Amino acid sequence: MRSEQVCARCAGPVRAPNLWSSDWTCDAHGAVLPLRPPKSPSREGLRAVLRDARVPLWVPWPLPLGWLVTGFLDAGDDRTGSRACAVALSGPALLGGPADMLLVAEDLGVGLGAYLAGLDGPDPGAVFDASPPHAKAEIRGHPVPLWVVPDGPEDRAVYVGEALGHWLWAVLWPSEAGLLMLEQLNLCDLRDSDMELDLPYGAICPRLP
Repeated sequence: MRSEQVCARCAGPVRAPNLWSSDWTCDAHGAVLPLRPPKSPSREGLRAVLRDARVPLWVPWPLPLGWLVTGFLDAGDDRTGSRACAVALSGPALLGGPADMLLVAEDLGVGLGAYLAGLDGPDPGAVFDASPPHAKAEIRGHPVPLWVVPDGPEDRAVYVGEALGHWLWAVLWPSEAGLLMLEQLNLCDLRDSDMELDLPYGAICPRLP
């Protein structure tokens, strides 16, 4: 796993704050939040990302049959805390073969979800006006609508919605693995003090940037 911080919108190099600016800066995107190195799929990795999380850390619970937690991501700095967090999961696709999923919660404009989805902009665009929702997740007993994002690469399925005032992205590889989202997964926020879940961990997800 890499040790340096990179741009949350493109995984390119960033310049650290200095005497003239308190921002992290990317040549392509200007002021950005830095994407920190991936955290290991372990209790230690979870504790590390929870320490600075300012957005939910979503995990489906119970996990789909045969699925494991395979890493964590967060983007932010010492001033802001982590304003984007992702949980990586891996397991069997419904149609056979291995699959990976990243669940991302982030503030408006951070761009981590769009980067993982293969999009150019920091946010999903006008997908919400095009059709009724294509899937739903359940959060704290309430359904959360999710829409398919149509303009990304063909190798993945991307769903996006809004939950607790933050973007919620689900990015799945291969694209056929998107069928998993039709099961209306129950999502739990690992920041909740009562979320003492016995998470099963696997090898680190190859989709982590």
